[in-house]
Amino acid sequence: LAVITAPDKPAGRGMKMQQSEVKKFALAHSIKVLQPTNLKSPEFINELKTINPDLQVVVAFRMLPEVVWNLPPMGTINLHASLLPQYRGAAPINHAIINGENETGITTFRLKHDIDTGNILLQEKVPITESDNAATLHDKLMSEGSKLLVRTVNGLRDGTLQEISQDSIMTHTPFKHAPKIFRENCEIKWDDTVVNIYNLVRGLSPKPGAFTFLNGTRIIITESEKDNSTPEAPPGAYITDGKTFLKFAATDGYLSILKLKPEGKGVMNIEDFLRGRRDL
Repeated sequence: LAVITAPDKPAGRGMKMQQSEVKKFALAHSIKVLQPTNLKSPEFINELKTINPDLQVVVAFRMLPEVVWNLPPMGTINLHASLLPQYRGAAPINHAIINGENETGITTFRLKHDIDTGNILLQEKVPITESDNAATLHDKLMSEGSKLLVRTVNGLRDGTLQEISQDSIMTHTPFKHAPKIFRENCEIKWDDTVVNIYNLVRGLSPKPGAFTFLNGTRIIITESEKDNSTPEAPPGAYITDGKTFLKFAATDGYLSILKLKPEGKGVMNIEDFLRGRRDL
């Protein structure tokens, strides 16, 4: 019946008003578009009531007030990028990789007052490879998530889904959260294992990016590999030939930098970066 998406906002060099991809798709298919700035405004609520939806589906949007998510007779469902109840929160994809998981997944569930706690409708497991970063895993989950949403809506329509309370499947395994990531969470602590640092880089790549400092320059490491040779330098020290490699020492090995983004510049291969640095 309608699509709800963010208001148009200025972007790009010319700061021209840009439409969300969701809005572009909706307009191209003659679907009504709502772009509320205030989700509690009487005008928006009244418009929703006029549309009279049976069901609302939420993906990667803002927190909804109860007056919105409780409006349709079939309720509101959400797609979350983890196997709930694990990794509730704003950054489940990042934290799953940072924690070294080899499996995650997607969950459709009913919205309720407490975030990410509603009854589970369907779940699908998705493997995490050692080469995955936040971007590649996001795309895997996006593809599987779209299919899971269709199955969920069809199941709700047909009355074939059996809802599962998250409280009923809580286990004795450690409960892992996925809170929003801030800049202070992105600085690399080199007095850690090379595996943990490697996972941090993957989990924050390409954005917001794990960073460190090199001779006073802040660099974001976007791609790296593990070197398990015994470090001959203290954690945080680097070694380089000035041409082909740059490695930072961890407690039990080196993190070899493949791609990085110096502050104020674009992403570059390590060879290109070293070619422009005479201080290393």
